[in-house]
Amino acid sequence: MSEEIKPPTLWQVAKSVLAAMLGVQKSKNYERDFQYGKPRQYIILGIVFVILFILILVGVVNLVLSLAGV
Repeated sequence: MSEEIKPPTLWQVAKSVLAAMLGVQKSKNYERDFQYGKPRQYIILGIVFVILFILILVGVVNLVLSLAGV
């Protein structure tokens, strides 16, 4: 009996991108991503998450500087 091959959902792609940003990934998910995933999804979500990370980092730095009175 053959198992139906399903590409990863958007949520699974997002979790994979976040895991990659942290440097941790289960081998099962890693194999699924490379066998059935579409590179465009990973690239777009990767760029979005990096931009969000930078914006959050800038916001935290600005908050700390304003609280320090600089």
